Order: sequence, then structure tokens, then C-alpha cells
Amino acid sequence: MTAKNGLKESARHLKGRASTVEQAALGARVAAQELVDRLGEVTVLDVRSPAEFAAMHIPGSFNLPLDRLPEYGSQLGSAVENPVVLVCRSGQRAQEAERALLGADLPGLHVLAGGLSAWENAGLPVVRGKERWSMERQVRGVAGALVLAGLAGSLVAPRLAFLAAGVGAGLLVSAITDTCTMARILAMLPYNKGTGCDVGQVIREMSEANRLAATGD
Repeated sequence: MTAKNGLKESARHLKGRASTVEQAALGARVAAQELVDRLGEVTVLDVRSPAEFAAMHIPGSFNLPLDRLPEYGSQLGSAVENPVVLVCRSGQRAQEAERALLGADLPGLHVLAGGLSAWENAGLPVVRGKERWSMERQVRGVAGALVLAGLAGSLVAPRLAFLAAGVGAGLLVSAITDTCTMARILAMLPYNKGTGCDVGQVIREMSEANRLAATGD
């Protein structure tokens, strides 16, 4: 899909979903069904990697990876006029993005509860591309492989048991802090970069989609 067609798609969804009845303000956590009813009133920002976004995303959503958010917070504030709903696979990275954007001048900041998994489970529409492992699945796979390698290797070299212990400690810290260092590292791999993400272009498209929705063009 070209950038021009993607922009038209975004504008169409922003306009086509607009409600004619004033609704209550969105909460900090937005359910999938609530979001689909409000797509014309919000900007959906997907913070997964470009490769994950290309594999599947919500129609009309925009991709701005989590690790790029801090440096573009101020530009986002000037580009969007609608509340922003943050999306990832499960909701964890979206919550990290929420914290990263708290200082940005945004009209509203929300997280899709349960992430894209909840959206998909509700049978709501998605745009699909080449299938790839989600970041959460990659983290589980790598962590499991490292633990297995550490335990198996410890039969020959006992000190390798520390590898399994280190992975376990890392996962515990991840749960306590609600962050994931392994996911950040994996996001840097070429597999997750896909075709890349031109953040400047994404922000311009967001701004234009908001303008078209506001003017009804």
C-alpha cells in the first residue's frame, strides 16, 4: 500500500466512524469495542515494530515504534487534535509509550486494553500482511531457549546454570517494572525493522488525516 493510499484510508476511517451522538469521555484504558465505535474521534498510534505493524494492524492506525517516541513527543502534540489511543500486541508496550508521552502536549492519551490481541479476539477488522512473530512471542522464545541452553549446558559446565538464573531474574524484573529490556534489544534486529519507519512522514500523515477529518474533505 502506498503512503498516499494509506493516508486516504486513514482519513476515510477517521471520517466514516465519526459518531453523531456525543459520547462520554474515554477512560485511560479503552476496550476494543469502545475503540471501534470511536475511531472517527481518535488517532490510533501503534507502537510495535515496523515489521509487526506490516504483518497486522488496525485499519487507519499509524505506526511509530516505542523506541522512537521520546524524541518525537513534541511533534506529535502539534500533529494531532484528537485523543490518542496507543496500541501494541498485549498492552504492555503501549503502557510504556503512555509513560514516555506524559510530558507531550496531547489532547488525550489512552491505551487499548488487551492490545491488538483483544481487538483480534473480538473479531474486529485488521489489515494483514506477511505473518511474523509478535515481540511478546519472540521474547518467550528467546527466554525459553536461553533457559534450556543454560540448564543443558550446566551438565557439562555447571556455571552455565547462572545463564538460566539470569534470564529468570530478568523476567522477574520485567514483571515488577512492567518493562522489557529483551524486547528493546530484539526490536533492534533487522527481522523487526521490516522496511523501516519514516517517523517524519508518519507524523505528517497523521496531521493531514486529522485535518481532513476536521474539514470533512
